[in-house]
Amino acid sequence: MNQSGRSGGAGLAIEHLPVLAPVDSLELEGILSVPTSARGVVLFAHGSGSSRHSPRNRYVADLLNESGLATLLIDLLTEDEQQVDLQTAHLRFDIPLLAKRLEAISEWLVKHPDVQGLNLGHFGASTGAGAALVAAAELPELVSAVVSRGGRPDLAGPSLAAVEAPTLLIVGGADTVVIDLNRRAMAHMHCEKELQIIPGATHLFEEPGALKKVAELARDWFLKKLG
Repeated sequence: MNQSGRSGGAGLAIEHLPVLAPVDSLELEGILSVPTSARGVVLFAHGSGSSRHSPRNRYVADLLNESGLATLLIDLLTEDEQQVDLQTAHLRFDIPLLAKRLEAISEWLVKHPDVQGLNLGHFGASTGAGAALVAAAELPELVSAVVSRGGRPDLAGPSLAAVEAPTLLIVGGADTVVIDLNRRAMAHMHCEKELQIIPGATHLFEEPGALKKVAELARDWFLKKLG
């Protein structure tokens, strides 16, 4: 998207703004979507080999926008890094790197004039969930809620015990290995936490209605914890 645009229905206008978030010496590309009278803002941490254009995250973000929540979908890797990662699949598992970038983006986002003053949530998918939880642990005063979609919270390691933000973990019922990893991770968390298993859904929630259920669960959690 090269220029801002508007969407929305039922009297709700949503402005989509291309942004560049400064992280160290880099500028990371994102899309900030802000509905009228936003009630909170959610920063998305995409998963393995994905980007701000992820159709699954975009679907969830659209539903959040329609419910009055602002969203930021942003690339955690530069274009050059993405090309390297496509060959090596290494950077997508570099949780400390991704978490540090999420921390910097979070601190930048809460000062952005279009969403300043709104409570912040993190939405992490796949490996991005591990990074989102590490960043939440490092920024307890900023991050008010976390949702993980088919995530790997176990990758947050020792940081799990330091997470204070209420955390919702959503896993597909057929994604048995990830269910086990989520349950083990929950055992190390001391914050408010909940595991929702969507019956019959696989890792990417490609079954009819599965992703809609993910989006609705995320919406309800964020509205409750951010609003």
